[in-house]
Amino acid sequence: MLDICLLGTGGMMPLPYRWLTSMMARYNGTGILVDCGEGTQIALKEKGWSPKPIDVICFTHYHADHISGLPGMLLTMGNAERTEPLLLIGPKGLTKVVSALRVIAPELPFEVNCMELTEAEQTIAFDGFRIETYRVNHNVLCYGYNIVVERIGRFDVNRALQLNIPKNYWNRLQKGEIIETEAGTLTPDMVLGEPRKGLKVTYCTDTRPTESIVRAAAGADLFICEGMYGEPEKQQKAREYKHMTFYEAAELARRADVKELWLTHYSPSLTRPEEYMREVRAIFPNAVAAKDGRSVNLMFEES
Repeated sequence: MLDICLLGTGGMMPLPYRWLTSMMARYNGTGILVDCGEGTQIALKEKGWSPKPIDVICFTHYHADHISGLPGMLLTMGNAERTEPLLLIGPKGLTKVVSALRVIAPELPFEVNCMELTEAEQTIAFDGFRIETYRVNHNVLCYGYNIVVERIGRFDVNRALQLNIPKNYWNRLQKGEIIETEAGTLTPDMVLGEPRKGLKVTYCTDTRPTESIVRAAAGADLFICEGMYGEPEKQQKAREYKHMTFYEAAELARRADVKELWLTHYSPSLTRPEEYMREVRAIFPNAVAAKDGRSVNLMFEES
């Protein structure tokens, strides 16, 4: 099960009813935060989630509305007696930006490690899942993220028995381990079927529509995408400042054949996003004008 919560849905500045854009994912005891603007900690508390299990923080880019909440988040983690290392992932310049922000959070009881993205597309593997990054098109260097949970094939008991594989090895093989024995090498493919469909969440903000987004989001269970403007007359403004309209996000969702679209990162002037959703759903029916705290528990398909 992959838990997703869109903590905040605002762009540029926090509002009394809308925190800045941030998303948290939880899988198998690991927490992943994407962006950490001002108010992210409050949004977490309002949701009832804890920052203590956050193991990775990914940054799309370094505009203040996406990273200004980091010093406070680090201090909160430290006050909670965290000792485990924290991994930060972001575009080139991450180490410099984090060092500057840590002037007001200099002493922490845990190590902070920075991983700077250097390629147009990169994959970082973790235990049971991976984070895929892809460059998008904003007025500064900016990336989108996929969180992908892999699912191995079903264990074939009959095949294991036919091959006379001792039962004490079954669990290790099911976990993907290669085992050397006196009789030879045992590999997972000997007892596992074809990989089954896993889970995939795609997240991107602050960008014009790009082919990289369509490729990255292809077949996603959930596509969280910037919808800076709902007003049709602001198309030119979206182009000028390299943001996206609701309708452009919906077209990306349609082309990528995702299951569901959540719009986020609204302009402060956009007070009632739902007013524009009829036209959006004409392009992509399963679209939602997300609000702060919207969450979902994504489950594996039965197979």
